[in-house]
Parts: sequence; structure tokens; C-alpha cells
Amino acid sequence: MDVMQQLNQIAQERDLPLEELQLELEEALAAAYKKYVGARGEVNVKLDPRKGWTASVEKEVVAVVVEPSFQMSLVEAKKRKEDVEIGDFIPMEVDPNRFGRIAAQTAKQVLSQKLREAETRRIHDVFEEKIGDIVTGTVSRRDDQNIYIQVNKVEAELPRREQVPTERYSANARLKVYVYKVDDSQRRLKVIVSRTHPNLLRKLFELEVPEINTGVVVIKSVAREPGQRSKIAVQSTDERVDPIGACIGPRGARVQAIVDELNDEKIDVVPFKEDPKEFIIEALSPAKVNSIKLTEKKNDRGDMEKHAYVVVPESQLSLAIGKGGQNVRLAARLTGWTIDIRSEGQAAAEKTGERVAPDKNAGRDNNSNRGRG
Repeated sequence: MDVMQQLNQIAQERDLPLEELQLELEEALAAAYKKYVGARGEVNVKLDPRKGWTASVEKEVVAVVVEPSFQMSLVEAKKRKEDVEIGDFIPMEVDPNRFGRIAAQTAKQVLSQKLREAETRRIHDVFEEKIGDIVTGTVSRRDDQNIYIQVNKVEAELPRREQVPTERYSANARLKVYVYKVDDSQRRLKVIVSRTHPNLLRKLFELEVPEINTGVVVIKSVAREPGQRSKIAVQSTDERVDPIGACIGPRGARVQAIVDELNDEKIDVVPFKEDPKEFIIEALSPAKVNSIKLTEKKNDRGDMEKHAYVVVPESQLSLAIGKGGQNVRLAARLTGWTIDIRSEGQAAAEKTGERVAPDKNAGRDNNSNRGRG
């Protein structure tokens, strides 16, 4: 295989411009030869698809030639240029085959570096615009605890912390990932993607729901426990459009497509309310709420703490809290309020100063009744 065929192959495999690769190789070989022989003058190398390699070196005119590869006597130089003087440089064609093994090896190293730089620039240019968006790729390989996703001939890294524990990531499986960041802090540029980020859910809804994409329906907040359950709050800017119905879609088709993409992660779509009490009630759905008391105060750091004390019927306590406190945690993250839930009996006992017995179905202690925003 000749050089041009090799360059064509590399260009196709790395998705790089052939002209750019050819120029990089010419510069690399020129630099390698100059370093190898110790030439002081300029070295030029050209690769012609038909003629092959041509090379020239500026030989220094000297009184006594010590290194013929880059020096020329004054007598020889005057045959080519009458007014030449010692210290001048005369360009001379040289046989590229004389570069030698060391020069060729150096050229290979320089070319490899330039290829990495070119690919790094391409990756950065392509994915810098996609930060905060989702892309589709296939699982290419596993390395230790990381999964690598092939996206448009580029391998993106899915670190363990961004993986959903319940997902298997089988080889060649197609999936959508959220482009979290482009990390250029190390020698090798890395594209970091996520399957756990809340914005993955937000972007999936933007793809599936035209009303969100056009701005008629607005996503106000998202809360996720990846692989298990999510809540998303939506609001319509057009009173004629039902935001819940738009997100769920005909016969639930839109939300089901997202559930399928997230491997059966349950999704609650709730209406956003300007009134925080109403919003908390919606966020705690499907549980019913009897009453809510809101308090706000600044802490020692000057931050505003928002606390909701929620009372529910006895029969609704476990539903409001959710398995392992999941429902109340998600509601708290969705609304931005710390939520304490009590049954009617627990609330009455607290008023009279009695000890509150924890609900055996709600968790191990009363902390299970709390969700933090």
C-alpha cells in the first residue's frame, strides 16, 4: 500500500480531511529530516499523488564542507549562483529515500501527534455545540467501570457515576445520552455523557412533545431517581392547550416512548402551580392532602429555608411518602421545598405533645416522612 492509499484510509477512519493530513505529513517529514541531519536551512517536502515524494533542503555555503547533507562549498555554490557568499543558503533537491530510518520514525511520531491534535479539534468543535443536548449512539466497549458510546465515529465516555444501576448497557445497544461536558483538562480530550442527569428527561420530552419544542408547553422543573421514578412539572402558555395531555400524548404514546427509552422508569407528569401549596399538593400526587402549612426563614448563612408541613389522611400516609420515602423526596426536589408529612393521628399527637410513633410502612423513623428540596 503506497503512502496516498494509507492517507486515504486514515482520513476515512478518522473522518479527517485528506488535504489536511497530507500537509501535516509533509511538515512532519520536513521537521524530522531537519532534526535528523542537523540542517540549519529550511527543508521542504511535497507529496504528489502522481510523482510521489519530492524534497529539498537549503544547504549552507561554507568554506570547508563537513556535512554534505546540508552544506555546500563556495566553489559548488558559485556554479549555481555567481554572487553567492559564505553563510548564504542554496536550495537543493535531495532524495527522500535518504531520510533514513530514524527520520522516518520521527516523522511517524510527529504525524501521530498531529493526527491526535486534529481529531481533538474536531471532537471539540462537534461536541462543544452539543453540550446540554442529547445524542444517539451505540455501546462500543467497556473499560473497567466505564462504558463507551460510539457517536458519529467518536467514542464518548459514560462514567460509572453517570450510569443507571438497573441498566445493562449490552454491546451494540442503541441509546440516547445527555452530553454532560467536554473535558480537556487531561492529555486526551474526553466527551462525558450521562444517563442519570435530570436534563436527559427534559430533552427527551422536548423531542417527543411538539408543544414543548415550540414553547406552548414549558417544563418548569424535573426530579429524577434514575431507573426508578421521575416527576416533571409542566405549564401551558396557551389556556387552550392541556400541558398534561400534551405530554402524555394520544393513548399515552408520547410518555410511553420516553419510558421505553429509560427502560421502564416511571414518570409522573404534574401541573405546575404558581401557588406553592397547590404545587406541593400536585407534586405529592397520587396521594391526597388534607392541609399544608408553609414557613420560610433565613438560616445562619443567609439562605432562605422553605419548609412545608403536610397532613394527610391515615390511609394516604404510605402513599404520600412512597417506598423508601421516594415520593416525598421527588416532590421536594420538584418544588424546592423541604416537606414533612404527618398523618392526621400523628399531627394531632404532636399538637398535644405526645410521642409520635413512626408509620411501620413508611420507613424506620420519622425522617422517612421528610423530603428535602
